Amino acid sequence: MRIDKYLWCTRYYKTRSIATQACQKGHITVNGQQAKPSREVYPTDKITVRRDQIKYLLTVLDVPQSRVGPKLVDIYRKDETPPESFEHLELLRLSKEHYRAQGTGRPTKKDRRDLDEYGDDINDDDDVADTE
Repeated sequence: MRIDKYLWCTRYYKTRSIATQACQKGHITVNGQQAKPSREVYPTDKITVRRDQIKYLLTVLDVPQSRVGPKLVDIYRKDETPPESFEHLELLRLSKEHYRAQGTGRPTKKDRRDLDEYGDDINDDDDVADTE
């Protein structure tokens, strides 16, 4: 079975054309080699899929005849993705929220002035420490 069809059948991509584009962009490797969409997949192959800043590590257990339901996906592949990958994604998400809440819009003049004051306070503390 083709790699793009396999990834679609095992529900890693919503459509087959998206799986094909991922192969063409080089986001998918099979046994350490970059895979073209037409690359054949066999049981025991190791697939690496880079999606949403996570590298999913998969082992092909069997090749499905057609697209399978979400409950049956584990019959055809073994997911060996390390848990640290998911923790890294969570950390990235939290760091983006730290700076500015999503949906609050552009900073106002008051926000900018508050930030400037905060920056000045930090610099003043450094100057005091230098003179002592």
